[in-house]
Amino acid sequence: MPLNKRVEILIMPTRKPPADRPGTPIKNRNFLSPTGFKFAITRSPAAAFFCNQANIPSMDLGVAIQPTYLKDIEVPGDKLQFGDLTIRFMVDEDLFNYMEIQNWMRGLGYPEKLDQLDDLHKSGKLANQFNREGENIYSDATLQILSNNLVPRFQVFFRDVFPYSLTTVNFDATDTDIEYFTAEASFKYTVYNIQDMNGNDL
Repeated sequence: MPLNKRVEILIMPTRKPPADRPGTPIKNRNFLSPTGFKFAITRSPAAAFFCNQANIPSMDLGVAIQPTYLKDIEVPGDKLQFGDLTIRFMVDEDLFNYMEIQNWMRGLGYPEKLDQLDDLHKSGKLANQFNREGENIYSDATLQILSNNLVPRFQVFFRDVFPYSLTTVNFDATDTDIEYFTAEASFKYTVYNIQDMNGNDL
């Protein structure tokens, strides 16, 4: 056998991970399920326990107009507008979870006497949240998103939540089919962040 004979070694190409392949950045090809979630709100745990609908709110960035002598140019604005957090929950027979939200709103609006706001301050579970004595009218909320196997994947953390709208509960003696009551509550908040289960922003 000649000593100068070249030996060729074939190296099989390796497939790059999805993040390194242009146009295919997604590692997990499973779709997000609309039924896999858990909602929790510190000031109203009963309403959160019976919650059957919640949302990740919308986000809008304002647009500024830069005038020119030709066509005005739209440029990104500098303020984000967050949509409302809205939940729907089953109403229990004692109206306990419904009154959690209603009493919270009554305390914020104190329609009968100023003591209602003071009572709201004292009843909160987040003592001295804003480092001002008695300022305890907000809450934090978390929307936990589950995988198809019901394993927590990530969470949406809402800061300084307070309710501003609560739907009616309509009674109707002519209904032949019993449908249990649901109510919707809408909340304002300071900001929300989408995080992994370790609290790191995605």
